[in-house]
Amino acid sequence: MKVAFLGLGNMGAGMAKNLLRTGHEVTVYNRSREKAEAFAKEGARVAASPGEACRECEAAMTMLSDDTALEQVVFGEGGIAGALPRGAVHVSNSTIGTALARRLAEAHGERGQEFVSAPVFGRPEAALAKKLVVAAAGRRETIERCRPLFEAVGRETFIAGEEPWQANAVKLCGNFMIASMIQSFGEAFATLRKAGVAPELFLGVMNALFASPVYANYGKMIAEERYEPAGFALKLGLKDMRLVLETAEQCTSPMPIASHLRDRLLSAAAQGQGEMDWSSVARVAAQAAGL
Repeated sequence: MKVAFLGLGNMGAGMAKNLLRTGHEVTVYNRSREKAEAFAKEGARVAASPGEACRECEAAMTMLSDDTALEQVVFGEGGIAGALPRGAVHVSNSTIGTALARRLAEAHGERGQEFVSAPVFGRPEAALAKKLVVAAAGRRETIERCRPLFEAVGRETFIAGEEPWQANAVKLCGNFMIASMIQSFGEAFATLRKAGVAPELFLGVMNALFASPVYANYGKMIAEERYEPAGFALKLGLKDMRLVLETAEQCTSPMPIASHLRDRLLSAAAQGQGEMDWSSVARVAAQAAGL
């Protein structure tokens, strides 16, 4: 497919590389042009603006840090909305709020364009290894058109529904679950350290029980207190807890644990950990335990 890929950060870079490796015709755009220029050596065309990247594409994929960044790329001067051809699809892989997803679906629909939300689960190393998990939602026919793109960047795709925002609800609730696990590890490790038990021993027990790469990877990072460089910055995790609480309020569904996690992440950010990996929230639990 003719694909425009916008956003070549930690996650987007690996995804764009896999699109090129699987034979898609890719045009890239990134706010920092030097990151985009590096992809020219791999066969990508480099565009000077989001609109230029999208003018002749069949699909425009966006992987941006937050709602504000995506709004600028879509609705700003020289943005996607004004350049994407009728019938082409905007695939948003970003973790954004459900309110913005609804707005994007409406705006693209008014222009005769398609919109699919397809946020992904996984860290940068998973993006590079084509092991992301994709949660997609939108018109079924449009999702099927985009399936080769999902298969190029991920190992499995789940269809959340026909309303694009439903995929964003899945992603936000998924990040809430991961944050809950990170916080639980932080509290458990703090208690075990005070009990004289090695965190690595406990991590081995948890891996035997859950056999999850998420438990194994985050548990190891927290046990080793290895929070830099960040695979997923704590400030972004804080943003996601805010967004999941907004979604919960829209659905009239209390999430008291999410409220607690937001406050823990906010405490960590206040202590200067915003650019560290979000697993560094475990430091807050350690400090509360006097460690």
